[in-house]
Amino acid sequence: MKTIGNILWFIFGGFLLWLEWAAAGALLCISIIGIPAGIQCFKIAGLVITPFKKEIEYSKAGFGSVLLNILWVLFFGWELALTSLCCGVLWCITIVGIPFGKQFFKYAVLSLMPFGAKVIKN
Repeated sequence: MKTIGNILWFIFGGFLLWLEWAAAGALLCISIIGIPAGIQCFKIAGLVITPFKKEIEYSKAGFGSVLLNILWVLFFGWELALTSLCCGVLWCITIVGIPFGKQFFKYAVLSLMPFGAKVIKN
């Protein structure tokens, strides 16, 4: 069932979100300073491709993670969060699309705090 969900996810919105995360990662990797954030974007882009049966755990963030999260929200995070939020609301309007909407909401939160987050496979 998760395979079918992942395929439908990619077709009906996951591709757009994956493209945004990959583009953010490529832009950040242009400069040497942005490479750690770009690598995190590529990790999350890989997660966006197959979101079902995976959860995100937020650990206690240190000073570096908090600082990177603040800079991230200012430059890239708000756009990714807005896209995820809008897609999630559109999917939740239909009863059938609620599982997809929940995944988009999960990525909206992740878009605001990507540093200090870990992926847990169920």
